[in-house]
Amino acid sequence: MLAHQMAMENPKMVQAEMVSAMDFPDLANKFGVSGVPHTTINSGKGNVVGAVPEGNLLAEIQRVLGPSV
Repeated sequence: MLAHQMAMENPKMVQAEMVSAMDFPDLANKFGVSGVPHTTINSGKGNVVGAVPEGNLLAEIQRVLGPSV
């Protein structure tokens, strides 16, 4: 949900999709989904499992994108 809120705030910089792991087990397996929610950043370069505070998600995004963010 947090990723969707970010995408709504800045659709040019953030894209979010929600997929049911139960309906798409191959996709869930590809990204190593181990819990719900599971947020995948930049095709698996980063991941956040569970409902985390916004700061935790931002920290992972910054880690993936590097110091330029």
